[in-house]
Amino acid sequence: MVAPQRSGGAERCRFGARGRPPYDDPVPVVAPIDATDEQLAQVRYDENGLVPAIVQDATTGQVLMMAYMNAETLGLTLAEGRTVFWSRSRREVWRKGETSGEVQTVRSAHYDCDGDTLLFVVDQAGNGACHTGAVSCFFRSFGADGDVDAPRPGLAGEPPVPEAAPSADD
Repeated sequence: MVAPQRSGGAERCRFGARGRPPYDDPVPVVAPIDATDEQLAQVRYDENGLVPAIVQDATTGQVLMMAYMNAETLGLTLAEGRTVFWSRSRREVWRKGETSGEVQTVRSAHYDCDGDTLLFVVDQAGNGACHTGAVSCFFRSFGADGDVDAPRPGLAGEPPVPEAAPSADD
């Protein structure tokens, strides 16, 4: 963990980020989420001990990413107030933004009706959630307009794709 520094009365934290200058935004205020044992028992992990975790931007409502958690990383996320995942490829705990500075501060945590998917509503720091540099990992679409080589909304520095209004049939 990187120690916060005091600068002009505000706490600041410095992260190295892929050859870029240190990340220098104010440290977000985080609060642990007190989940009960009964709530945690509702989470249904797969045969590998993992559960999908969807991350949504608290400001825009945009879905940012999906990653996996195990019981340990879910506990760390709730205790630390920032997203912590299980890296399936590296087989290790992964704190989002630890090296990039693109930290996700958790505002609220939810589990679905079956307990087999988690949802975290976050404040996203930095340029975005995707390792490609995009704001969201979901910038590619199926269909005729889904050309992955064309410019796509939701890339860093571009506004999020607006949600369509629900129809009467929804």
